[in-house]
Amino acid sequence: MKRLAIGGALLALLSGCATTSDLENTRQQIVQVNQQASSRLSQIETKLSNDKLLDMVSQLDELKAQVAKLGGEIEVLNYNLQSTQKRQNDLYADLDGRLGRIENPATAASTVTPKEPGNASQPAGSSAEASPDFAHALDLLRNRDFNKAVSALDLYIKQNPNDPQVADATYWLGVAHTALRQYDAAIAIHRKFVEQYPSHPKAPDALRNMANCQRDLDQVDVARTTLKRLIKLYPHSAAAAKAKQQLKTM
Repeated sequence: MKRLAIGGALLALLSGCATTSDLENTRQQIVQVNQQASSRLSQIETKLSNDKLLDMVSQLDELKAQVAKLGGEIEVLNYNLQSTQKRQNDLYADLDGRLGRIENPATAASTVTPKEPGNASQPAGSSAEASPDFAHALDLLRNRDFNKAVSALDLYIKQNPNDPQVADATYWLGVAHTALRQYDAAIAIHRKFVEQYPSHPKAPDALRNMANCQRDLDQVDVARTTLKRLIKLYPHSAAAAKAKQQLKTM
């Protein structure tokens, strides 16, 4: 009996030792698995972080490119706007100057452009006293009411085809269309004006107005041709001098 008791105790002790060893092995395995999981998780987090960083850098580069593109477009728009405003201001200055000479015949007689040789008969100049309808149309021009000026001038021309001031009215009709940026209509009217009244003092200006309209329609080559034609036909006119300067920048 005593031996059996000692054997049982030894067996129990051995069983206890085996259980403790298994538990320790299990704990080590758990620790190892946790370490592997942590390492794997860390790798995944690092990869995700790097991917996000690369994605953010890529997006930033794309945004920078878009900003640069928009900046360039803004510069172009500003340049075009400034050019358009300058052309509009030049048109208004020319309009005011010429209308001023209409109002003051004495000034007009001393400053009008000398006539160039031509084949057509010369109609009455701008210094002649304007009819009420024509004077009203000029007032509309002077007040920058270009839409009404177009209608008034067109009506005046149709109702008074033989009036000597129809030539002037035709020129100003082209100017009014130009002010409205109706360039195709302005070109057609100025072309007709030059063909019908080649000796008119405003013929050189009509050709220059044509060239400006063609330029604004991006018809640069055609505009150059028109300016060269102006210089050839009216070499001593003020418009020809301006045309020479324009050609240098086109």
